[in-house]
Amino acid sequence: MSCEQILSGTIILGDELESIEGYICVEDGFITEIGEESTTSKNIIAPCFVNSHTHIGDSICKDPILGTCENFRVKKDLDSLVRPPDGLKHRMLEKTSYSDLVNSMRSSMEDMLATGTCAFADFREGGVLGILALEEAVDGIIIDSIILGRPKDTDSSMDSVLSDINRVLRHADGLGMSGTNDVDMELLRRSRKASKNKSKMFAIHAGEKSDNDIDKALSLDPDILIHMTQAKTSDLMAVADANIPVVVCPRSNFITDVGMAPISEMLESGVTVAVGTDNVMLNSVNMFSEMEILSKVFGLEDRQVFKMCTLNGASILGFNNTGSIKEGNKANLMILNGTSNNLIGVKDPVSGIVRRGRPDDILSIIHANE
Repeated sequence: MSCEQILSGTIILGDELESIEGYICVEDGFITEIGEESTTSKNIIAPCFVNSHTHIGDSICKDPILGTCENFRVKKDLDSLVRPPDGLKHRMLEKTSYSDLVNSMRSSMEDMLATGTCAFADFREGGVLGILALEEAVDGIIIDSIILGRPKDTDSSMDSVLSDINRVLRHADGLGMSGTNDVDMELLRRSRKASKNKSKMFAIHAGEKSDNDIDKALSLDPDILIHMTQAKTSDLMAVADANIPVVVCPRSNFITDVGMAPISEMLESGVTVAVGTDNVMLNSVNMFSEMEILSKVFGLEDRQVFKMCTLNGASILGFNNTGSIKEGNKANLMILNGTSNNLIGVKDPVSGIVRRGRPDDILSIIHANE
């Protein structure tokens, strides 16, 4: 056996998350061998999380609904918090310096790594400058990212906004648009066409506060839908038929009082579901917290929850060869202390991590660096 690193313990193996006792060989950032054998190690080796929807520019203003933030006091209301152009986040971003924005986003990415996340997708506000700020923030941090940009100002002339969109698409991995109630529909249609012409991703918020924007969002044939909190059965059947994945954000939806997404029905309909932490101003980037809510509040099966937070996100976002522990996959792994005061006595490692896992259970993170 020749490898750079050998990891031993209980391994959460493969796409089906089978727990085995054994070892993993890692070489040049990839898993080269997995063996089943008895070991004295009580460590738990799990795939890292994929945070499938973030707005980390919001790192410049945290927990505003608990009081004041830079002299702004806001209601517990979705529009007053995040709707462009006058929501709190957009007003805060306008008055934030470029260097402060970069530093705050960098802190959130470091926090992702510390809490077990190896990859994320960000809906980046601010046009090209916002994208460049995120690229600068991620430089030197070993984390994978998908940047979905948007034009800085959608209220300008159509030609001006489309020009901005084309500039965004030259720099970003695709477009991450607000809902059809926030942006002119013709502009969205042209934006979708532009992203498709450049073979880039198009994602859009839909069904977050009401269901009246879902049909219009579906007409755009998006690659990803975000939230779908208010989706009806007929909406979910249409989403499943179109094979469009959905990213849900449970903690965010609770905080903004928009309700609980019908995740069980999504899964039963055959929709691929992944998970994101959404706005950093409202929630930390801690995926353990999302899993606990999905298991205990939504009543979802623990393995399904873990898959939504790892493999499903990787698949939806195109992070290849990651999201599960298999030979040939990238070694994006978190090593958890199976004898921590929190996890000792856990019989099923997957259920233990989903229901009660915490960042302080992590001993180390291994992330493929290509």
